[in-house]
Amino acid sequence: MEKVPDLHKTEELSAIAVDYCPEVCQHFPEQREISVTFDERGGARWRSTRRFSSGTFSAKIKTPSGNTSGLNSSFYLSTLEGPRDQDEIDFEFLGKDKGTVQTNFYTHGTGGREVIHDLGFDSSQEFHEYTIKWEPDRIEWLVDGKSIRGAGEEALKEEEDEGFPTRPCFLYASVWNAGEVNEGLWAGPYIGCDVPYVCVYKDVFVPCH
Repeated sequence: MEKVPDLHKTEELSAIAVDYCPEVCQHFPEQREISVTFDERGGARWRSTRRFSSGTFSAKIKTPSGNTSGLNSSFYLSTLEGPRDQDEIDFEFLGKDKGTVQTNFYTHGTGGREVIHDLGFDSSQEFHEYTIKWEPDRIEWLVDGKSIRGAGEEALKEEEDEGFPTRPCFLYASVWNAGEVNEGLWAGPYIGCDVPYVCVYKDVFVPCH
């Protein structure tokens, strides 16, 4: 009998690529930690060096502190940047409210599935674990091991009609100024009074080879 692969077996992410502003992104493999600083130089985006077609992805994240209005700190899966026809699965921390997180996903560039979740804590105060479980017909987002969205197929019934992400994706994370998106209504207007802002990711795990 053919052995069925374990979609949720994971391993530590050992190597990253930095797509822009490498001077504000630091990787400390021995500490299993990646930090992204946002200041007058801008932010940065790092990603895995390989793509994945499914599986479990997790990181312990502490978002920037202070007045973070306008900032977007993210942890997400996406096909390679380019034309806006991406498949994508998101955790996004919107700087206007550190007590919430937004989840969303795109299929061939079609999104509009945003949901805002009350975390019950300030995401900048200490590390919490954020997990994406991605299967061909199911997506689940978890915080500290607790499912916050998509616990089963029934919970995604309407979204399943639009299809799920199917193309291989990199794991990404970034911090950027989203203060002008939707005239500041999405992440808040950027204030920047508490620069530098630092988002820290540690114990990042991805599906095994």
